[in-house]
Amino acid sequence: MKYDVYGVGNALVDIQARVSDQVLAATGFDKGIMTLVDDIQQQSVLSSLGDVSLNRCAGGSAANTIVGIADFGGKVAYAGKVSGDEVGDFFLKDMRDLGISIEVAPAASGPTGTCAVLISEDAQRTMLTNLGVSITLSEADIDEAEIAQAKYLYVEGYLLTGESTKAAAYKAIDCAKRNNVKVAFTASDPFLVNTMRDEIWSLIEGPVDLFFCNEEEAKSLTKLTDPIACAAEIHKHCENVAMTLGANGSIIMHGGESFPIEGVATEAIDTTGAGDMYAGGVLYGITNGMSWKQAGHLGSHAASRIVSQLGARMEKKFSPEEIKQLMA
Repeated sequence: MKYDVYGVGNALVDIQARVSDQVLAATGFDKGIMTLVDDIQQQSVLSSLGDVSLNRCAGGSAANTIVGIADFGGKVAYAGKVSGDEVGDFFLKDMRDLGISIEVAPAASGPTGTCAVLISEDAQRTMLTNLGVSITLSEADIDEAEIAQAKYLYVEGYLLTGESTKAAAYKAIDCAKRNNVKVAFTASDPFLVNTMRDEIWSLIEGPVDLFFCNEEEAKSLTKLTDPIACAAEIHKHCENVAMTLGANGSIIMHGGESFPIEGVATEAIDTTGAGDMYAGGVLYGITNGMSWKQAGHLGSHAASRIVSQLGARMEKKFSPEEIKQLMA
């Protein structure tokens, strides 16, 4: 196959900055949560940071996962909408420099989406997201011929929140099913699960072959409190489940079996992209000859490495030797 994984998501440029609680409080936004902001609000916050060092990289939930797979050496493609502005040009170059195929035509007007990630001293993330033209991703941007050449399609749940992006997500899933491509879907956010529980259940019971979620999302989805019971309940309706448990590792459900994956001890500096990188490790593993348990171990180690540094990109990539050791 041409690709291991073809991802679809909201294309955003992450702008990361480490800030003091005083600087964070001055922005007026609630600490530790994600808030949607408009162009003016975003520019105002970024301008207020003054001489604080900023780090930019192509981001968005599914994009982070696709980047992770590329970092492991996987073959990947991505569909997301950016504008023809400087930020959009940066996004495309950043992705393509990693060997990621992205051929969606840029929007003619409007700003490329951005996510200001303000990281406080206690490692909490306060995210200010301006979706920009990412919300204009449409069915016309989905290329069935490209999806047909992938082993897996990976769709982020955030796409369900917009009319156009939801249509794009469902077209991508339909294309995958017509071409015997496996479908992986990530719940993305507990708030999303709470507001779209029935729709997510329909996806789990229908086209989704691999469902990614964290413990909070699983509890919200199933209305159960025990993590293992949550994973088992979802597995009754979905062939494969990968549920993260924070520092306690994760649970992989496959073939009626449960594979507990231990957490990897580390000092958390920034939790940005931990779940995305976990998904990247699992998807790379199962599309490159690993067992489900081995893939879970890779995902766990990758998530641990991400939270020990600033940002959603691995500063120290896994060598082929390290990956072999994890498989052993």
